[in-house]
Amino acid sequence: MLIKVQMPLLYSSHFRPFSNKIMAYMIWKGRIKMRFYYGEKNLHRVLDEMEFWKHQESEHTVVIREVASDLEPAFVCRLQQFELAFQQTKGLTVRYIETIIRSKGNIFPDMQQQMMELVRFAICQSQQFILLLNQILAESAAAQNNSAVSVVVNHIRRESEYFIGIAQTILSC
Repeated sequence: MLIKVQMPLLYSSHFRPFSNKIMAYMIWKGRIKMRFYYGEKNLHRVLDEMEFWKHQESEHTVVIREVASDLEPAFVCRLQQFELAFQQTKGLTVRYIETIIRSKGNIFPDMQQQMMELVRFAICQSQQFILLLNQILAESAAAQNNSAVSVVVNHIRRESEYFIGIAQTILSC
């Protein structure tokens, strides 16, 4: 059952919004966490996306380790390292979001620069994670001998690629 929701204007004139019907469905499915501090600030939008996707990527490292119970120890170790790194990136992202909220969007240029550096770092972090996922698919016997592992890892890779695309798109608006 689809619930109709009247959406507030949360986008700049350069950002093409989803239709209200699609947006309402995405909110109903829990895919969008609405925040109302954006204004014209694309940087704020990308921080919200980062909070969500870094949490997802952290959980994905656990999913891979659970699905591929016979995964090689070297890959297990690297996945654990990424789990911690994603949690740290998410934590810093949340702190920046709280700073934006407390300052009512009045951010000093040096703080804005730090936020942009974090976004670039998060994109690079996801790219490195994708390289690890590709390596697991290519080199791990656990992935090669179990089609379910391959399907899960490929799905997770596509989701990280999706985050990179979203982040780059929002920043280019």
